[in-house]
Amino acid sequence: MRIGLLNGGGDCPGLNAVTHGVVGAAAQLGWEVVGFRDGFEGLLPPGDFKILDPEKARGIIRQGGTILGTTNHGHFSSKHGSGEVARIPEELMNQARSTLTNLGVDALICVGGDGTLTTALQFSEEGFPIIGVPKTIDNDLKATAMTFGFDSATQTVVDALDRLQTTASSHKRVMILEVMGRHAGWIALYGGIGGGANVILLPEIPFRFEEVARVIREREISGLHSTLIVVAEGAAPEGGVQMIEAASVDGEYRLGGIGDRVAAELQRITGKDSRSCTLGHLQRGGSPTSFDRVLGTRFGVHAVKLIEQGKFGRMVSYQRYHVGSVTIAEAVSQLNLVDPEGEVVETARSVGISFGD
Repeated sequence: MRIGLLNGGGDCPGLNAVTHGVVGAAAQLGWEVVGFRDGFEGLLPPGDFKILDPEKARGIIRQGGTILGTTNHGHFSSKHGSGEVARIPEELMNQARSTLTNLGVDALICVGGDGTLTTALQFSEEGFPIIGVPKTIDNDLKATAMTFGFDSATQTVVDALDRLQTTASSHKRVMILEVMGRHAGWIALYGGIGGGANVILLPEIPFRFEEVARVIREREISGLHSTLIVVAEGAAPEGGVQMIEAASVDGEYRLGGIGDRVAAELQRITGKDSRSCTLGHLQRGGSPTSFDRVLGTRFGVHAVKLIEQGKFGRMVSYQRYHVGSVTIAEAVSQLNLVDPEGEVVETARSVGISFGD
């Protein structure tokens, strides 16, 4: 067989590990892998691709980013987060199908998040053999307990908090770290717990500035003169709205600025010197952790196994330490949000972390 592989959406640590798994498993079966550059854009005639073999995949498991490139906008954008689904024009679908047919591609593995998998679902509904692989550092796909890239992003947050703690303590400051998380606050939650944050602000739990200020004052009274706060970019105060930095060219609002706002408000209320730091794309960059390297490889291998078994229209899924699969339709139907009453949030509260509510 000849199988295709593409990455869509934002870059993510572990993407190359998936490629490593796909190419390795395909080679064992005597199959050839065609890697399409820049996501679905690589399917436009005559096709932008390269043949992937074990030699080209050697050593890439430890590399961040993706050797195939990726894009989170373009001709094939069909959904962003919880937004409405837009059908891909039939003309574009026909062009992509023509490229796949001309190259003799028997099945296509699509690696991406909610938007990429929504587009993949449309290809599947058009009758093309499709396998999905979940990819999002936000860990916001309900159909899988974990996605690769999340662990690496969380570790970056922990490293940043470790560094911010020393300067916060030295200057007796309030330090606010803004992290990614438009709809789901998993990065802020796990990174905040692991990095010893005192306050974590999530999209799922509206917060009050006065409550956060109360935490800071209580720490002052007890002799703790510095405070670490992690805020997800999608967090909003009670009765307020998310902070919008700009509207992107494809119509999706780019969030940003909540960290600066939190710093300004807390300094005004408490009088404490408050500074903010935005991690931004540092969370996407760098080498993947060992967990993400292993999980990405397992996902890639299982995607090839699903093709071998003829189980198309399915997405690789990680549940209860086992890699299996669910239908792509099920995968894109619901976002995985933090449960405000869930065990992880309760764990944080039990060790004294405030959510500003």
